[in-house]
Amino acid sequence: MRRLGWWSAVLLLAAAGQAAVRSVEIAERGVILNGRTMGGAGAYERIRGTVHFALDPKAAANSGVRGLPLAATDADGLVECSAEFYLLKPVDAAKGNGTVLFEVSNRGGRGMLSRFDFARAGQEFGDDWLLEQGYTLAWLGWEWDLPAANRDLLHFTAPRFRADALPARGLVRSEFVADRTVTSFSLGDRNQIPVALGRAVGLFAADSSGRATAIPASKWRLTADRTSVEMAGGFEPGQLYEFVYEGKDPVVAGAGLAAIRDWISFLKFGGADPALGDLYKSGKRAIGFGISQSGRLLREFLYDGFNADERGRRVFDGVWADVGGAGRGSFNFRYAQPSRDGWPYLNIFYPTDVFPFTDTDETDPASGRRDGLLARARRANVVPKLFLTNNSSEYWGRAAALVHVTADGAKDAALDANTRCYFLAGVQHIPGSLPLTRQGTRYERNPVDHRPVQRALLAAMQAWLKDGKAPPESVYPTLRAGELTRLDGLRFPRIPDGAGVVETPGYPRVARRLDFGPDFATQGIATREPPAIEGAYPVLVPQVDADGIDLGGIRLPELAAPLATVTGWNLRAPERGAPEQLAEFYGAMFPFPKTKADRERTGDPRLSVLERYPNREEYIKQAGAAAGELVRRGFVLPRDREYVIDRAARLWDALMP
Repeated sequence: MRRLGWWSAVLLLAAAGQAAVRSVEIAERGVILNGRTMGGAGAYERIRGTVHFALDPKAAANSGVRGLPLAATDADGLVECSAEFYLLKPVDAAKGNGTVLFEVSNRGGRGMLSRFDFARAGQEFGDDWLLEQGYTLAWLGWEWDLPAANRDLLHFTAPRFRADALPARGLVRSEFVADRTVTSFSLGDRNQIPVALGRAVGLFAADSSGRATAIPASKWRLTADRTSVEMAGGFEPGQLYEFVYEGKDPVVAGAGLAAIRDWISFLKFGGADPALGDLYKSGKRAIGFGISQSGRLLREFLYDGFNADERGRRVFDGVWADVGGAGRGSFNFRYAQPSRDGWPYLNIFYPTDVFPFTDTDETDPASGRRDGLLARARRANVVPKLFLTNNSSEYWGRAAALVHVTADGAKDAALDANTRCYFLAGVQHIPGSLPLTRQGTRYERNPVDHRPVQRALLAAMQAWLKDGKAPPESVYPTLRAGELTRLDGLRFPRIPDGAGVVETPGYPRVARRLDFGPDFATQGIATREPPAIEGAYPVLVPQVDADGIDLGGIRLPELAAPLATVTGWNLRAPERGAPEQLAEFYGAMFPFPKTKADRERTGDPRLSVLERYPNREEYIKQAGAAAGELVRRGFVLPRDREYVIDRAARLWDALMP
């Protein structure tokens, strides 16, 4: 690997070609994996560096970047920002498959090698499938609040407001739920940098319904650096706390979306540059992929009109928002906190689940407003092929049903012809694993690994874009088929659990209508924190079969030939506090009784394992049939059939030693 260090090669780009990308610094470039040949794509190289952008605040394409006209400008009247980038590409770009696969970094990280190449923790590369397919893999920093000390993350240096245009201080709120007794919490989400604090307003103890009680100022204080709140008496586990303050010195957070737009446009349409070699040849088309926070950002990207570049060309040919539910997020307004997500009991009252939810135009039953996720892209004629994938967790924890039902919850909504919606039944937010564990959860965690389905879907998206071959039809639960239900209609079996039965969640994610003040919708300025709650959208979750397994979705062998009831929800462990609340991110598994005698002794309504499968061989046969059906339907690649069968076999061995 050749390291260029501080004397990095700098590309000065002609303004006529890409005005938004001003220059590219390459800090590191060289072949990877000892130059090993990756199928027809040949050897791969890694390129790391920094992209410098210049945004014209007067350009129509940048009108969606909130606050940009108030940002500091250079001598040319342009707003500067920069982002770190990371590329993996064939050394000879002409040998690639012509597709830039861009992952929106989740909090600065890089996750798609784990997702598509099955890389394990501590590895960068897994089985090399992405490289063998010839993709150019791309990442770019876009989030302003990443800790600078972590150099493994991809950072974004956002524009700041001009000194003569600093706005009046707006309100900022930090939410926090402790898993154990602690005496301080950061104003930033997780490990993120908090919005700068101007003046404290107050600390409140709150609940998931929006009620809040002020904690006397004598009981808490700010740390010396004014980035954390301390309370000598300790913060109670499971209690929701809110700290409200006036922010100061905001950044133009939405410039991160423009940076993504302009970088992808450069990779697709930019000319040849000596320092980048033939990189531009690899960008015939681009797919934008994002997991969770990043999937929500892609939904925001489309809604805010960023899929058209400064010259009106389509940026992403395909967009894949994975496990983002019905949400968007805190990405493009003043004092934005991009890391804040929106779960039933984590970051609850943020502008995450905001109308509209569906890709086609829909009507808000409260306001009468009509809008759709793709409305701007449709007007600009830049609608991409769109995948919306959600797991069972997102129906319980991220209001995912609103993606495909009307906002009043009365009927199924139509999808755009270029959209596919896929539901993975009984799967948690993140891929599951063995051995079984209960870390932080009341019930054993869901062990199902759904990554083979996602690998097949990526192949389907590529074939759709490159060859015009339609992907599998959408698979998701519908009201029409009785596969969606309100909470009081859920027919979950009474599964024995000690002296009682398994408790189903009583507090799923509710998409609320939140009022942050009169200037929020038009200008992105919050003047009311906490926000007023003005109602809610309906909560619909997948109905279940007699075993408690979700209806209406894609079922991996662990669900098509089950050994247990596998769910996308779990509850918080009692020691974490608030045990009635959902455990964010995690599903659960409730093993079937092993024998008929076990079933009768415990009163379990589900058939036992040995009543379903007389032995391991018969179970593997049925799991294999389920895997073969997924291959036939295009939801598992033929090469991964044995992988999914082996996963099912490992679960048998864990439950039936």
